[in-house]
Amino acid sequence: GLTEKGNHLLTRVRNNAVAYYPAEPPPEPKRRGRPRRYGEKTHLRSLFDQPDARQSAHSPIYGEKNICLRFLCLDLLWRPVGILVRFVAVIHPTRGLILLMSTDLTLPPLQIIRLYGLRFKIEVSFKQAIRTLGVYAYHFWMQAMTPIRRLSGDQCLHRKTEEYRNAVRRKLNAYHRHIQIGIIAQGLLQYLSSVFPKLVWSSFGSWIRTIRPGICPSEQVTAIAMRNTLPAFLAHSPQNSILAEFLHERIDLSRSEGLRLAA
Repeated sequence: GLTEKGNHLLTRVRNNAVAYYPAEPPPEPKRRGRPRRYGEKTHLRSLFDQPDARQSAHSPIYGEKNICLRFLCLDLLWRPVGILVRFVAVIHPTRGLILLMSTDLTLPPLQIIRLYGLRFKIEVSFKQAIRTLGVYAYHFWMQAMTPIRRLSGDQCLHRKTEEYRNAVRRKLNAYHRHIQIGIIAQGLLQYLSSVFPKLVWSSFGSWIRTIRPGICPSEQVTAIAMRNTLPAFLAHSPQNSILAEFLHERIDLSRSEGLRLAA
């Protein structure tokens, strides 16, 4: 699973979730069968009812100053994963109560809180990748695949021919490459935005966005600026440019963008 490959999960937990203390070893001689693993059951929301066990510290979340958090950290067994999980019950003075969990038992509670705060930056990056570049808009399907109904379950690939399974593997590889190339392209947009903001704004050519000094343009603004400068880039490219040949072979002359590029 996830942890067996060296990965870890850090997420928020619902307030009605339950966990278990590890079972204590029996005092009597070992009996037949597997030893008891799960001990006393506890509702995770009860962690907020232990004021004597709480700790206090300044908030490690980016952008927050002079904010003191109260938290309680406890390692408990969680049935969905069947291993010890580190739970952190956090009381924020303005955001209220929140329960966090991490499968990495080496992370201190403040580090778990800080990493969870990065989630919102990551979500914004995902949305920008989807809306600006269409990174995750790849449709996983191929002509050779057997049509299946919605919610019909997994395909039984072990019953298919080796040729069919290889075709599915190629499709999976194409899907992974599509995402990786899109993420690289997003990183390049962020680099151009942060290193050449004036050049990006000068090539943007639109009144829809307000130029704010000191703030880098977004990935979308950078992408529009690059599209605007693409015809000039192709015009000054060598005749044997691989990119120019690639685009000219695929230009759609029925659209105004295609005619502009061809010109």
